[in-house]
Amino acid sequence: MTEAPSSAVATATSTPAGPFPRWYRSLPREHRPVFWAGFAGWGLDAFDFTTLPLALGSIAAAFTLNSTQSGLIMTVTLLASAVGGALAGLLSDRVGRVRVLMITIATFAVFTALSGLSQNYGQMLLFKGLQGLGFGGEFAAGAVLIAEVAPARHRGRIMGFVHSSYAVGWGLAVLAYTVIFSHAGPDAWRYLFLLGILPALALLFIRRNVRDSVVSTENRRRIAGETPAPVWGGLVALFGRDLRHTTLFALLVGIGVQGGYFAIFTWLPSYLHTERGLTVVGTSGYLSAVIAGCFLGYVGAGFLHDWVGRRATFIFFAVSGVVCVVAYTWIPEGANGLLLVLGVPLGMAACGSLAGTGVFFSELFPSRVRGTGVGVVHNFGRGVAAFFPSLVGALSSVFGLKAAMGVGALGYVLVIVGVVALPETRGRQIA
Repeated sequence: MTEAPSSAVATATSTPAGPFPRWYRSLPREHRPVFWAGFAGWGLDAFDFTTLPLALGSIAAAFTLNSTQSGLIMTVTLLASAVGGALAGLLSDRVGRVRVLMITIATFAVFTALSGLSQNYGQMLLFKGLQGLGFGGEFAAGAVLIAEVAPARHRGRIMGFVHSSYAVGWGLAVLAYTVIFSHAGPDAWRYLFLLGILPALALLFIRRNVRDSVVSTENRRRIAGETPAPVWGGLVALFGRDLRHTTLFALLVGIGVQGGYFAIFTWLPSYLHTERGLTVVGTSGYLSAVIAGCFLGYVGAGFLHDWVGRRATFIFFAVSGVVCVVAYTWIPEGANGLLLVLGVPLGMAACGSLAGTGVFFSELFPSRVRGTGVGVVHNFGRGVAAFFPSLVGALSSVFGLKAAMGVGALGYVLVIVGVVALPETRGRQIA
């Protein structure tokens, strides 16, 4: 991919010193709101999504569900996110990143809140599926937009800090869970989901302050001057001769990082409560250690992506993920204190693996199909990874929950296979 002149590079070299770190000041001033919109979007996305595993036990009690049925709620949400991500990617290449970002945030906010009004299991599956459409689409539009406005030298750490807001949103969800479940009785899960409407407030900021990247605008202008192509043309192009290899191995990375993450963190609250005998407050305390590790993993991985490259960073966190999953789930009974100690590296490994996907996938695909490429490989990967929670739920009835959660380690093996077959993209200019 050839280097093209960009306002991002020009601005980065002339930005004066200030109170913010250099990586932030390297962003063009007109695109700095993109950073904050992405930070808020990811954090609020995390808040809405992580309320589900926190409330899963109460939902199961309310609707008399077994572990397989409970896991299916998460699976449906993630499968829908795969569809939503692919659609959002296609649309963002045609109508712009910002417009699609706003649509997806509104979608997951509204349907998270509506899931709190579910009267039966079928309604819960429906609303969580519709929430998933927005949940998947938000990443496809937001990650590409940030990657396109960030200068190559600092792209990893900029995306790492944006991703770190996921840990912030998760932490806020745990805080809300602790307060609501300690006082609200059997309908506590409903109140928790109703808070999911809050992300809609981010739309006011995005509408007023966030603009599309120059790359995206020029690409849409070029497409407008050509013979109209089918809507699905971008999807077909991903499997053409020039991109097929990239697409298939990037899919392995997408499946692996998310399969490992969802297999563990969907069931972690239930594991702490049922297998380790922790109360609501106790579970929240142990989750806080994992969330702190998650924040450190996102930020640390961002710096490593810029310092040592994409491939080495992915492999490091994938190997760490295998070790941490096995160690955490096989801590002996009566040694709960070790859960706090190992919770930090567990969170670092899982979230460090996720931190570079938005940058790496954006750098792998050309501008004509970048939104589609990121949307498909990340969210189709999530769609396959969606079966990991259900698999854990099904296996837990035979082998026990802690043994079944070991399925997550298998995902990290796929990450290693995928990145070894893909090129190093550190420093690549996006045009």
